[in-house]
Amino acid sequence: MSNKRITLRQSQLVFGFGPGAMVDLPTRSVVVGGLDLWHMRERGSWRTIHEPRAVAVLETLLRATHRLGDDVRLTLRTPPAHDEGRTATAEPPGIEARIFPAWFVAREGEAAGDIRRRRLVRWQDLNPRGRADFVDEDDRRLPVTPIRFVAGCHKGHLQDIDWGYAVHVDMGSRCVQPLWLEERGTSGDPASTRIVCGCGAALSLRDAQADGRFGKCRGRRPWLNRDEPVDCGENLRFLTRTATNAYFPQVLTVISLPAAEDELTRLVEAQLDAIDWVTTEAEMAIARRANPPLRAALEGWSDAEIVARVAQLRATGHLTLAKAPKVAEFDLLASGLPEIGADTPDARLFARTLTRDQWDGDRPRLSPIACAVAVHRLREVACLYGFTRFEAAPTAIDGDLEELHIAVEGAALANDLEWLPAVEQLGEGIFLRFDAAAIAAWLSRPAVAARGEALYNGWERWSATQAHADKLRFPNLAYYAMHGFSHALMNEIALDCGYPATALKERLYAVVDEDGPRYGLLLYTASTGSQGTLGGLVAVLPRLGAIAERALDRLALCSGDPICAEHDPDAHVDERALSGAACHSCLLVAETSCEARNLYLDRALTAPTILTDAAALFGG
Repeated sequence: MSNKRITLRQSQLVFGFGPGAMVDLPTRSVVVGGLDLWHMRERGSWRTIHEPRAVAVLETLLRATHRLGDDVRLTLRTPPAHDEGRTATAEPPGIEARIFPAWFVAREGEAAGDIRRRRLVRWQDLNPRGRADFVDEDDRRLPVTPIRFVAGCHKGHLQDIDWGYAVHVDMGSRCVQPLWLEERGTSGDPASTRIVCGCGAALSLRDAQADGRFGKCRGRRPWLNRDEPVDCGENLRFLTRTATNAYFPQVLTVISLPAAEDELTRLVEAQLDAIDWVTTEAEMAIARRANPPLRAALEGWSDAEIVARVAQLRATGHLTLAKAPKVAEFDLLASGLPEIGADTPDARLFARTLTRDQWDGDRPRLSPIACAVAVHRLREVACLYGFTRFEAAPTAIDGDLEELHIAVEGAALANDLEWLPAVEQLGEGIFLRFDAAAIAAWLSRPAVAARGEALYNGWERWSATQAHADKLRFPNLAYYAMHGFSHALMNEIALDCGYPATALKERLYAVVDEDGPRYGLLLYTASTGSQGTLGGLVAVLPRLGAIAERALDRLALCSGDPICAEHDPDAHVDERALSGAACHSCLLVAETSCEARNLYLDRALTAPTILTDAAALFGG
């Protein structure tokens, strides 16, 4: 375990540096400990986040993969935070991190021509005083840095590479001679970097990336107290610990729906984690006696009234949980109600449905947009439930939970899971509902069908390379069209509202089920803290029509054209096969803003391009 302290924001522990992530320190690298190693005993260092829809979804899926016990009731908790008011002598709450990898390489080396050679040593070989340098055979103190290369597998397991074995595997014997990292030239070509033994055996990084070179995965989980009980069976793969594919967090995000806003409901919701087990008046009386803060909070209300309200909230929660999170959100935001939720400081959601002239929507080009909703206040809850390596888990793009179910097969966050880390963020947004009839007419065009066939062929080539190819589904073309519009609109709004484009997020709704099609788009911004954001996003609504038309005009020509417009998805097998006309000059945005990691984009399905104007949802 590292004796150094680093500080991370709570949101960082959910979105990028959760259990199993590797973090660089000045003299070493560590892997963030699992939930069993999070210090959650300090009073006031964390709090429970109440979001029953997220809990119900994750309980069902985690139990299906035997990650959660049948008798365990899952809760969401904020990561432990240091209270500045604590006494200076008190040990602040934190998260344990363990040294990983345990192989180090000297910072300075020997040069001979264009070859540079540096000593490779293990943790136990370092100077016991500080473990920051290595004393070689000539009594020279050599500062060291963690080696950049480790091994892992698709199931998220992680372990040090046994370099002694890897270098000599072709020789059938091991060696006790010292190991060196040898680099030739300045190109960074893997073939020019080798691990060399004093006996002459060598392994280039290009050969190290060959499948099966390091043998089978042993199920190592250095972020937990114990490894997998049985070997994993997957082939170990070469992994650069600082690469972007070393850690993909799996995060479930939901927009909180409003409950009844009367005083008793608010009080009961605030105490629900302490009384959600109550079903009778006698049990409620016991709960009051055993919990003085609860007794004080609910003073003035009878046991019968409280039990009835708990039952009501329990029943309402199960009704909303019968729908996928995105479906429930769409149904509420697209309900057409003049006001959604309550205009109170502690409301989870408050929105107003606007008339067409209120958002400058009386423009023929914007006819596919049926209505706009000003979301003055929203609450986003994001919960980390696992992670993957090498490849990000598929994203749920149509409101269903199949992709989420596949994603749950990632790595575990704890040995005995009882809770998950989550953060809540408050903000504002703009919701647009698309006209299902207009999209149906657009989908019937021959040019749209032809474009869809090209995109499907590319998706089919890509999906054939995926582990869960039989469970993946091609997104409908409406998703492509709305997704491109979303990115263009985010970039244009950022020029007008005062928020940077990286502060904006999207949430797309493209659901087709037995209840009919649902098409919508939520652009929002949210931040931690009780105040949320400052109204700049909602303030652009009176000008939204003009802003949307400017965004569409920008899509007509990309600085990457004609290459961008003529991109053929069927000519690729990597993720470029999932998009049509889309590049960094036109549609790609920060991946923190995009719900689908900048995939499933096609400018030609959104607006006219130099290649075609017949497939655009928003014509010229």
